[in-house]
Amino acid sequence: MIQLTDIVKTYTLGTQTLTVLRGVSLTIHSGEFVSIMGPSGSGKSTLMNIIGLLDTPSTGTYTLEDRQVSGLSERDQAEVRSRRIGFVFQAFNLLPRMDALRQVMQPLLYQGIHRTEATQLAEESLRAVGLAERMHHLPNELSGGQKQRVAIARALVTHPALILADEPTGALDSTTGNEIMALLDDLNAKGVTIVMVTHEPHVAEHAARTIHILDGLIHNP
Repeated sequence: MIQLTDIVKTYTLGTQTLTVLRGVSLTIHSGEFVSIMGPSGSGKSTLMNIIGLLDTPSTGTYTLEDRQVSGLSERDQAEVRSRRIGFVFQAFNLLPRMDALRQVMQPLLYQGIHRTEATQLAEESLRAVGLAERMHHLPNELSGGQKQRVAIARALVTHPALILADEPTGALDSTTGNEIMALLDDLNAKGVTIVMVTHEPHVAEHAARTIHILDGLIHNP
């Protein structure tokens, strides 16, 4: 599914060069549930952004589903990102004036799918995460756990090959966080590949494999 080879990422800050990733090589197989842990500044968020095609490596290669994507144009990367990768963020990233159904429809509409079909697919995705009764509620009418379920439904609606979850329980209480992790466990059991960044060991335990990153290097690939 994912093959990173000698990934280096540097940023130029004025006259200084900051190296965040220092030659990361990593393989993640289809159907795996992998967590990434590391202290603040370790490079885990940068690594996640590169996997999600939100950032590009300075050097090295990234192959996704047997296709080298690190050298693609921004337009082609955006196409891969919209069709093959689903994102779940700590802050939910929901639009305040859009109900749950329309939130989930948006990725499909961006792909040019007809509104009627997009509505049907979005309804199915919301039912899959247990929100059949909340489809027409705005974000401010939903609990934190329900907002995260909307975000997961939105990530799932395009049937991506990969879901990237960045601190998916970080804004939730422990009970609600456990419910969200149970949902991710269920999705992984159905064959969805999940890569998750977390700083919480009990959350990382849901993954079959935990990758530790420190000072831009992976210590147990």
